[in-house]
Amino acid sequence: MTLKKALRLKISPRERKAAIIKSLVDLLERYKVVAIADISGLRANQFQKLRAKLRGLAEVKVAKNTLMRKAMESLYEKKPGLEKLAPHLTGSNAFIFTNENVFALYMLLEKNKVTAKARPGDRASKDVIVPAGNTGIPPGPILSVFKMLKIPTRIEEGSIYVSKDTLILKQGDIISREAADLLAKLGIEPIEVGLKIKVAYEDGAILTREDLTLDLEKYKKELAEAHINALCLSLAVAYPVPEGMNLLIAKAYSEARNLAVNAAVPIKESVELLIQKAVAEAKTLETLISPKLSAG
Repeated sequence: MTLKKALRLKISPRERKAAIIKSLVDLLERYKVVAIADISGLRANQFQKLRAKLRGLAEVKVAKNTLMRKAMESLYEKKPGLEKLAPHLTGSNAFIFTNENVFALYMLLEKNKVTAKARPGDRASKDVIVPAGNTGIPPGPILSVFKMLKIPTRIEEGSIYVSKDTLILKQGDIISREAADLLAKLGIEPIEVGLKIKVAYEDGAILTREDLTLDLEKYKKELAEAHINALCLSLAVAYPVPEGMNLLIAKAYSEARNLAVNAAVPIKESVELLIQKAVAEAKTLETLISPKLSAG
């Protein structure tokens, strides 16, 4: 019996709990990754949007922590390390099951957040700009709110117009009641919410949010530096690798040509340089000898 079916059927609370536990056990057995995500403060419509973004990649279930704990306990022998998830079964959680790489899952959730209306006391997830144009709001007491938030306005055709794009909140600013009410009237949603993974289990390993947070730009830079350093080392010790063969050949060619020039060996590649060297030496010799001949 699926979890959804168990919730629909008119069965006793005990049978219902047993069905939910069985469904969770089945999910834990079928998927190699299970993540616990914090959903505190997440509204139902936001949760459904986030769940839809994961369709086809992961299954997202909401269940009581006590039921999830019982489901996990039945699999401790089959899935070593699963017991380490138990201490994290606190608060309001959703459980994400997937066979995707856990780091890919984390980055997907971070990129696929949804916007939400602000509530007083929320912090702006990004800079909030009220755009220039017709707000569709008739003039009245609300003009004092525009003025308080330093939004320049004018009245045209019975509506409040914003004169220019105006930054009213910076990322991280606390949103006041007045700002929250005005943004709601303007249809601006300054809050980004998502499924926040607290911890994940994969093949016996427990990964916290800190473990899963990757600075991709930093890693790209480090990989590029490592590539350059490895290439330089291969050139220094003349170690043939595909990435450095052209440079090694060019280096060997240059060194062989220079050796031929220094040793005055006339080969095809050094003849022109030998002639240039001879001309230069002859001119230098001429410069040194000419004054002496003139004096004599």
